[in-house]
Parts: sequence; C-alpha cells; structure tokens
Amino acid sequence: MFKTIVLHVDASPQFDARMALAARMAQDFEAHLVGCAVTGLSLRDFVFLACSNRSAVPSGEYEQMREAPRIHLQQFTQQAESLGVDSYESRMVDEDAVQALQLQARYADLLVVGRGDPDSRGLRGTARLPEELALHSTRPVLVVPDGYRREGGIGKVTIGWNASMEATRAVQTALPLLRRATKVQVAVINPDEMPERHGEQPGADLALYLARHGVQIEVVQIETAQTTAGALLDLARSSGSDLLVAGARGHSRYREWALGGVTRDLLDQAALPLLLAH
Repeated sequence: MFKTIVLHVDASPQFDARMALAARMAQDFEAHLVGCAVTGLSLRDFVFLACSNRSAVPSGEYEQMREAPRIHLQQFTQQAESLGVDSYESRMVDEDAVQALQLQARYADLLVVGRGDPDSRGLRGTARLPEELALHSTRPVLVVPDGYRREGGIGKVTIGWNASMEATRAVQTALPLLRRATKVQVAVINPDEMPERHGEQPGADLALYLARHGVQIEVVQIETAQTTAGALLDLARSSGSDLLVAGARGHSRYREWALGGVTRDLLDQAALPLLLAH
C-alpha cells in the first residue's frame, strides 16, 4: 500500500499534471504526500567551495539559491490544498536531485517525478534524473511524461513482463494500483527468446500469482520485429492504458550508449506514466 508518496517539486512546465496525478493517488490511498524541492547545493559542493580560494558560500548567493525552491514549495502547498489532499508537507533539501530523492525514498513507498525535469540535465554525465532514480532508488518511481494531461485516476494498466527480477519487483510494487485497476493486461514480447524464464505458458504463472492477490489479468503474447519498448507502447496506446509497469534495467555506460536499452527507450518515447522498479 502507498502510504507515503514523495513528489519532486520544481519549475518544469508539466509540474501541474504531475502534481494532479500525485494528489489523486494520495487521495485514493489515503497517503501522506511529501513535496520535495532541492537547492542543488550538495555537501560535496560545499566542501569543494570551502576548500577553494572562496572560503565559504556567500550568504547572499546561498539564500538566492534557496529562494526558487521556497517559492515552488509554496505553490505545492497551495495546490495540495486546492486539490483536496488531506495529509501533506513540504521539504527543501540542500542536495542535488538524485541524492535528495534517493534519501527521501528510503522512508517512502513511491517517488513521483517528471520525465523532463530541468534538474536532470547534465546530471552525472549523460544520465537523467528519472533513469538514475529508477536504477538506483530503493523504491519504485512513477515517471510522468511531458504533456501528460489525462484526467482521473489510473484505470487501465499494461505490464511489460519478461520474467526478470526487475519485472517481478515492478509487479510487486504496483500491486496497490493493480488491485484498483479496471483492466490489467500483461504483455509478453517474443517469449520464445527466453523460454527458460517463462515456463510452458508464458504469463500463466504471473496470472495465477496476481489472481491470488485479487487481480484478474489478460495475457497478451506478441511476436514482433519491433523493439520491446515500441511493442509495449503500441499495445498500451491501442488499449487506452493509463499506466505502463516495467522493470528498469541498466548496463554499463558504454553499452547503454551503444545499444540503447528498453528502459531508456521507454523514458524517451512514452506518452503515458511509467512505473519503474529495479
């Protein structure tokens, strides 16, 4: 059950849609919503500046750096009230976005972030905030894409299932949403490529597992020459899904650059929210 939800608060244009979805989930699950904004000044930055020719961060610059997050958190509070969230709080963290949200995740059930967060640009080389959190956070990450405007809650869910440890964890963490869903479909893409994972009937064991949790699903097996991400997104779009659940997998930086990856492709292409877990 989601009882503590952490929402990344920032200045991105699509924050309102992310806020609306997080508020709806907080209401549905009677959860506490934490709005978290970051200053971008980490302890490492402070130590570096303190050891450089500049003996300390000038107080004026330091306070100016905190002003924008403070304003964003005030707006978060106003929106939480107007959207009818019963339990919420705001937090400002003197860290970069990755470190701050990873820390907050340890004491929460879900992170909600945007795909186009400005804090993600240039972060740890070419990596982006949602990808970093999906691969290294202790909790699942709900990524809300740019331009997302769908009203209402999450009714239809598509699960990308390859019987991996990451997909298994994603399904387990999504159970509160799956129980509330009006329709759940499990997509098995090219199951013959890894028959040892799936058993005699790909998806059947997962269907039985979820049925014991009160979730009835439809298993869809797809043989295709498309990329896995493309096939999953086409199915989710054609079925009118409100959410795609998938495991987040990572490789070395070179392999990710050379070969891409399902996780990165989903983050780049998805027009619906993604629930990712590693």
